[in-house]
Amino acid sequence: MRNFHLYLLALISLLATPACKQDNEQAREEFRRRRGPVEQQMPGETATTVPQQDPTQPTVEPQDNTQAAPETEAPTVPGDRVVGVKDGDTFELLRNGQTITVRLLGVDTPEKNQAYGQRAKQFASDLAFGKNVRLIENSKDRYGRTVGTIILPDGRSLNEELVREGYAWHYTAYSKDKTLANLEADARRFKRGLWQDPNPIAPWDFRKQKPAPVDNSKAPIPAGATKRQVYLCDSSGSSVYHYSTNCSVLKRCKEQVLTVTEADAIRQHNRRADKTCSPQ
Repeated sequence: MRNFHLYLLALISLLATPACKQDNEQAREEFRRRRGPVEQQMPGETATTVPQQDPTQPTVEPQDNTQAAPETEAPTVPGDRVVGVKDGDTFELLRNGQTITVRLLGVDTPEKNQAYGQRAKQFASDLAFGKNVRLIENSKDRYGRTVGTIILPDGRSLNEELVREGYAWHYTAYSKDKTLANLEADARRFKRGLWQDPNPIAPWDFRKQKPAPVDNSKAPIPAGATKRQVYLCDSSGSSVYHYSTNCSVLKRCKEQVLTVTEADAIRQHNRRADKTCSPQ
C-alpha cells in the first residue's frame, strides 16, 4: 500500500513538471516585457530625445503666448479754462462749471489807465485767453480772489513771462522769488516792454496817486440851483448829489447826509447829479 502511494506521488510530480515549467517561462517573459520601459528611463539615459539645433540656422525663441496685463493710464484731468482777462494780472477761470477770480502771485502789472497797462493785458490775453491752464493755488487775498501761479499749456509760467517781457514788476512787497527778481533785472537791462519808458511808475505807487481836484467854481449851474435843496453823502468816495432822501443810492451811505443847495453841491463839493434818482 505504501508503495502505491509513493508511485502515485511520483506520477503526479511527473505530470505537473511541464506545466510548472511553462508557467515559469510565461512569468519570465512578462517580467522582461514590463521591465523594458523602466530600463529606458534609468539614470544616465534620456527618456525623451531632444533634437539638436543646427548651428547654421538662427536660434528661434519659443513664442510666449502669455499676454501682459495692460498698463493703467493715469487719469487725464482737464485744466481750468481762462474765460476772462480783467487786466494783466487778474483772470477769470472756469472750473467745474463755476467761475473763479485769480490774481497772479508775485507780479504786478500796470493799471489799465497807466502806461503799458493795456499792452500788458493784451500780452496776457494772447498767451492764456481761451486756453486750458493749470492753476497752482497759493492763498486767498482780502478780496476773496485766489492768488497763485498760472501754468500755460506749454509748461511756461504766465507770471514769469509777464516779468520776462517787461509787462510786470516783481511784486516785492508780497514775494521774495529770486527767479522773478532776476527776470525783472534782465528786462530792465534790455529795456523790454515798460522799461523803455525813461521813468516808469510802479503800479503800487500809481494807485496811491490821487487825481487832481476838479475846479468847479466856474461850472455852469442849472436854473434854480441856488435855491433848490439836494442831498449828498459826506464821503470821500461819493461824487454825486441826490434830489431825494429816498434815493436807493443815498440810503447806502454810511456817513452823514448833508443838505445843501444844488449850486453848492456843484461848485463847493464838486458833485454831479445822480442819474439813478433824477427828478421826474
